Amino acid sequence: MFRRELGWLLPGVGVKRWLLMILAGTTMLGVGLAFVLLDIYRTAPETWWLPILSILALRFLDRTLRAVIFGSIGIGLIAVGIWRLNRNLLRPFVRKGAPVLDAVTAYRRKERGPHVVVIGGGTGLSTLLRGLKQVTNNITAIVTVADDGGSSGELRRNLGVLPPGDIRNCLTALSNDETLLTQIFQYRFGSGSGLEGHSLGNLFITALAEITGSFEEAVIESGRVLAVTGRVLPSTLQDVRLVAEIFIPGQDKLVQVKGESAITGAGGDVRRVWLEPTNPLAYPPTIQAILSADLIIIGPGSLFTSLLPDLLVPDLVEAVRASKAIRFFVCNVASQPGETQGYTCGDHVHTIEQHVNGPLFDMVICNKNFSAKLPAGTDWIKPEEEGERDYILYQADLMSKETPWRHDSEKLARTIMDLYEERTGPLTEREDVA
Repeated sequence: MFRRELGWLLPGVGVKRWLLMILAGTTMLGVGLAFVLLDIYRTAPETWWLPILSILALRFLDRTLRAVIFGSIGIGLIAVGIWRLNRNLLRPFVRKGAPVLDAVTAYRRKERGPHVVVIGGGTGLSTLLRGLKQVTNNITAIVTVADDGGSSGELRRNLGVLPPGDIRNCLTALSNDETLLTQIFQYRFGSGSGLEGHSLGNLFITALAEITGSFEEAVIESGRVLAVTGRVLPSTLQDVRLVAEIFIPGQDKLVQVKGESAITGAGGDVRRVWLEPTNPLAYPPTIQAILSADLIIIGPGSLFTSLLPDLLVPDLVEAVRASKAIRFFVCNVASQPGETQGYTCGDHVHTIEQHVNGPLFDMVICNKNFSAKLPAGTDWIKPEEEGERDYILYQADLMSKETPWRHDSEKLARTIMDLYEERTGPLTEREDVA
């Protein structure tokens, strides 16, 4: 019991300095009060209450013993008071059954975590965010707004709002308590309801955009409702559309396909993609986040329909190049039908470099566990042989046991942070945590 309570004195909890201040103040108050009592005792006339005061002051004991007794009582009262005060103040903010000390220690550790910017979209980005929020509170997810399929596409066409789908997924992934409220946010209406296919979270964000008059404000308010760690930002606020040039093998010709949802269903090899309009302005807070980041992670996610739509925003990719942050690219575990059949890890890297006109990454992270069976139509994405690679590669077991075609969020986050600390040093060596 006492060993756990003494944990409050460990470095990094942020309690010791205030505890010492309380003790110092209490000691000074006690010394002052002692002088007052002694003065009253020495100058007071002989009255009936003077013997009572003498007994309460324990004058029949040695002076040192009296000091020890009063000091022990004072320290005990202060310790109990602080302990109860902390429990009463912090308990409403701690999950039921979780020790307050553990919650505070975890919060302080994550508060000091690196500033991480993650760029992408889709399920891959959500998977990574679930792992990163266990390590740091300083997360910014930059999400594409080129989606035009499903519920997001319908809301975009009918109401003129930016597609909320990928942003909704990131908000729920960063939620501190993915329980009932988060499940409601992800709830999708079934057939026969008049809202077929729509996600409640998409409708919620769209409604907030109407109420606040601002899509970005709607995202911020949604994050507050879900109590998210970090923040989610759109790459641009302009209404952009993704366009692809696709080679159709059977027809032996290049065709132009417009719309993110149509690209994967075109049945050909994607040669290049671009945005219309071609030079959309980046959302200013995304540029600020990138320039102040310690670590920038691009991927995982669909190469042509999730990653490149973000990197095709000129100001955004220039900010990535200008940033002093370490830049990692996380390659997908498996290929995606309609986009990357037959692609290697190097093919992903080179495709991005071709679209952004040059190298962008300090290191590429790729899975090395290929033991599971994949669904039909998908293949493992593997790196080239060592002599054939022109990029810095790190391989690790990143495969999820439940869904082997995707990353395991904890494995991926742990690998990324290990590589980051290897380059910058452990957190305790980089800043004062006392």
